[in-house]
Amino acid sequence: MAVVSLQDTLAHSLSARYGVPAFNILNDLTIEAVLAAAVQERSPVILQTSVKTVRQYGSEQLYDIFRTLVRGVDVPVTLHLDHCPYRDVISDCLRRGWNSVLFDAHELDVEENVRQTTEVVAEARATGAHVEGEIEGIQGVEDGVGSDDKPESMSLEVATDFIQRTGVQCFAPAIGNAHGQYTSAPVLDHQRVSDLVEATGVPMALHGGTGLSTAQFQDLIARGCAKVNISTALKETFMKSGLSFLTETEKRGTWDPPSLFAAQKQAVVDMAVQHMRDFRSSGQAW
Repeated sequence: MAVVSLQDTLAHSLSARYGVPAFNILNDLTIEAVLAAAVQERSPVILQTSVKTVRQYGSEQLYDIFRTLVRGVDVPVTLHLDHCPYRDVISDCLRRGWNSVLFDAHELDVEENVRQTTEVVAEARATGAHVEGEIEGIQGVEDGVGSDDKPESMSLEVATDFIQRTGVQCFAPAIGNAHGQYTSAPVLDHQRVSDLVEATGVPMALHGGTGLSTAQFQDLIARGCAKVNISTALKETFMKSGLSFLTETEKRGTWDPPSLFAAQKQAVVDMAVQHMRDFRSSGQAW
């Protein structure tokens, strides 16, 4: 199966009421680990790249790494550009082959957001790609994008109008969720997800997934969060597993880089597998 569109991926997960895990990958090792977990679990998966990661590698090199590592993978995979407010970066990634982008224009007023998002949807459609949209920021800073300020909440009518006028294939609502680690248990507006899905039929994207309980995940997924973002958990797993391995390595005095890479990869695989099982995406590959 390999690379499939965001629309196909989310239509399947919304219908069957499971969540497709969307992991923010960092490098070739984390791509390999997430894909290995997806193959093991027979789960669809979304590989997300931040603007920071795109700029670190360059879009051409990063896309080439993705294409090389996804070759031979037999579960549905979507390549998504996460939280991008920059039209030039979106255009570059769409030209390279990304088949999904989040145009993050929440800092614009709603009418200008609608105008520009509609343009991005048309641009993406010309390349066979799809668009996730948002009108409210998700609290917290992720890879240099975002703010710790509480976002302004828009009415159901404004959000529904945005979805219908722009033609986005996925929408990221602010429901009390936040990027990064929660400092206290979040109070989430679960009903808003149900209301938006009922009003539009469009799948929702849950941001700020790291730190939510399995029960919270599964309730939101049942209501229509067909895409569930995981970024902080991957970063922390990758770095903490490396720290733990290097601490033990220093004690032993045996320095073997491939062993470090293997330990980090396995830690990310285990983390991804657990999320796939929590989101009930295991066994949903088609």
